Amino acid sequence: MVSINWCLKTKNGIEMVNPNDNMSNSYLKMAEESLEVIKKIGKNSKLWVASTSYYTMYYCLYSIMIKIGIKCEIHTCSIEFMKKHLPNLYNNKDISLIKVAFKTRNELQYYPDVLIKDNDLKIIKEGAADFLVKTKDILTKITEKEIKQIKDSLTDKKHEGKNK
Repeated sequence: MVSINWCLKTKNGIEMVNPNDNMSNSYLKMAEESLEVIKKIGKNSKLWVASTSYYTMYYCLYSIMIKIGIKCEIHTCSIEFMKKHLPNLYNNKDISLIKVAFKTRNELQYYPDVLIKDNDLKIIKEGAADFLVKTKDILTKITEKEIKQIKDSLTDKKHEGKNK
């Protein structure tokens, strides 16, 4: 299991960058495109439904992160950031959904003989659409004050890790 402190110290982990609305919008567009692909796949491929559903959610999350000014190339660190620093934006159900989607995608990609229930895929697939809607709402409502609070809490965590 990863921790925020580990993610802050690890290469390609969490780092603060300048907020970038253009990049944020690009990731949101990628999420929308991924959602369209899910609709075209239907039930034809469990692997691609799971993978595309997960990436729809991940691109949404990354859109928020880039808007705030957070960069991260380690998916588990991005999800941990979501859990620890975005609880006012995403609730426990959202966090659980992206974790399940991540796990399901990994299981199908790396262990193709694993049995995944059709209902689990349905929940992930439907959840991806809801996650996108919620993210769009967050992007329109997040304030500079909230962004500053999130970055300040991450800065505090970074300094706390150095003092240990």
